[in-house]
This record gives sequence, C-alpha cells and structure tokens, in this order.
Amino acid sequence: MSPFLDLPPLSAADFAAIEDQVAALLHTTADVIVTQGEALLPLEAAIRGAAHPGSTALNVVTGPYGQTFGNWLRSCGAEVVDLAVPFDSAVTAQQVADALAADPAIDFVSLVHAEAATGNTNPVAEIAAVVRDHGALLMLDAVASVAAEPLLTDVWGVDLCVIGGQKAMGGPAGVSAVSVSARAWERIAANPAAPRRSYLSLLDWKERWTDAGRTVLPHAPAQLEMLALGACLDRIAADGLPAVIARHRAASAATRAGVRALGTLAPFVPDDADAAPVATTLRTPAGLDAAALAARLDPALPIQPGGGPLAAEMLRINHYGPAATLETVHSCLTALATATDSDAKPGLVAAEAAWTATVQG
Repeated sequence: MSPFLDLPPLSAADFAAIEDQVAALLHTTADVIVTQGEALLPLEAAIRGAAHPGSTALNVVTGPYGQTFGNWLRSCGAEVVDLAVPFDSAVTAQQVADALAADPAIDFVSLVHAEAATGNTNPVAEIAAVVRDHGALLMLDAVASVAAEPLLTDVWGVDLCVIGGQKAMGGPAGVSAVSVSARAWERIAANPAAPRRSYLSLLDWKERWTDAGRTVLPHAPAQLEMLALGACLDRIAADGLPAVIARHRAASAATRAGVRALGTLAPFVPDDADAAPVATTLRTPAGLDAAALAARLDPALPIQPGGGPLAAEMLRINHYGPAATLETVHSCLTALATATDSDAKPGLVAAEAAWTATVQG
C-alpha cells in the first residue's frame, strides 16, 4: 500500500462550493470565508479587524470564551465594558440594552451563542435586535451552537458569525469559518490597525480571494480538513438541519431529565431555557469532587470535569455531533449511577420519556 494519500488537488471551485454550503447553513448571503485553522483563528481575526484604539466594545461574559474575547479587545486598545453574568445562567436582552444605554459610545458587541464549557446558551435573536437598534456591530461565537440550535445570521443581523466544525456539525476541528456583513467589511476596511499581510487578516482574504472571484486560492488549502468539512455539511443536508437540531435538543432534554431522576447530581444550569443543547453541565454535591468522579468513569464516555476553578464541582457531558443519541445519554447516565451508587433505572426511564417528548414535540 502506498504511504501517500492519493487525493486529487482541492480546486478553487471545490473550496468555493464548501464556502457556499457554509453560507446556506448560516442562512446568510454575506461573504463567508473558510479559514484554515481552529475557530480561535477567525474569532481573533474578527476582533482584531474590528477593534482599535478609540473604539468601545461591550463584551458579554457568560463563560471562559467571553473572558478570552475581552483580553483580545483590550490588547487592540479598545475600551472594554464587560457584562458578566453567573456561568450557570444566560444574559438577557434587557441586560444588554441597559449596558448599551449606559454607554452610548459602544460600537462593537462580542457574544457567545452557546458556551459548551459551562452548558449555557444566550438568546441571540433578542440580543441582536437591541444591538442593531443601538447601531453597534455584533460578533457572534456560534462554534458550539451551529447545527444544534437555530442560527439565522441575516435575519438576526449578526455582522460577524464564527463557526467551527468539531461540535454539533460532527466535523473536523482544524477548519472554521466566518461570515462577514457589508457593515463589518466597511468597519474593518476603515480600521488602520486591522491586520494586513497576516494570517489574521480578513481583508487579505477578501482582496485576494472573495473580491478576486474565488478562482485562485491564495495558499495551499488544508485538504483533508476541507474534505471532512464538506462531508459533514453533506451529511447535515441529507439528514435535514431541523432533524439534526431536534436530536441535540432531545439529547439535552433527556440528559437533564435523567440526571434529575438519579438524584445525586443536578444540572449546573438550573433553568432549562438557559441550557445549551450541545453539552449538559452537572453540579456535584459538597464532598463529591467532580474531577475525581470523572477519573473513575470509562474514558471513552464523553464526560469530563469542568475547567479551571470549576474542576472540583462541575462535570460536563458532551452530547453533540455523533454523540447526540439516546444511546449515548443512557451510557452516561448508567456510568454516573454506578459511580455514585445510585439506581440507574429511574434516570433511564426519565431520559427516554424526555427524548420521545422532545422529538415528537
């Protein structure tokens, strides 16, 4: 067998076709740029393109990624107003509206749709409406939400929407994408501090690829990652996006119902309306260390302790992509019941009932 991959070159037309598939998934007619790296690449590129000394940003913090965005914004010289809420809840549109009213100079808002690390999700449609009324630009991190919940980029008025393929899409981690509205392009082009001749430059991509007719790629593409992204987009199209979203909602509902029925653990995000469909975070009771509990579980299960200071009190069940199944939920609940000396049956029954109700509803 040949040690080499016998793959035909990925043409510019193939690359552009995948971009068009991403645009359809995001429900946008804006320019879409597929970036050759993990989603932190277009997230940082979007911030460094839009933020600069003299700009004022509202940074919504509902988890660790919001904290990262604040650091980037400050390093760009922007004045940053952090709107932080407890990680076991979601921000409200009224809180965003109040923050915008308190500082009329705000011209950029950064927001995470779903925080997989903390298990919460934010009401983007309502938040985007108040941001649009204020006249600010909205950047949305939709890495964990795309294909798991509705994402209507143009209807909502999202100016910069960043996604990755590795969560609900069930695709690769090494490629990502960002949609850029006409307003966002205007702002980036007018920013003298926007990166140029840089891997972080969206303007370079626009000039050398999008505006040039997408006929010649500016560099060698990450071929395997691009093919994997195209394959997962094809699979989502074949299954139907509503069905994929329904599976994630059902997995979340089943996990939360099952955990409550087990009785030992509790959802870290108590309000179902604030819960992300890609991952369910659990709070361990006093005296039960989450990291120690996770270490006793089968490492093949999609269960891990929380990060940083949450490692002792939080477990996270990742039920996204191929793991958005009732079988995965059952396996996780059974393992947790065994590890906490609980009866698994009530949890399994509750999970199945919640799954059926969500799918049929």
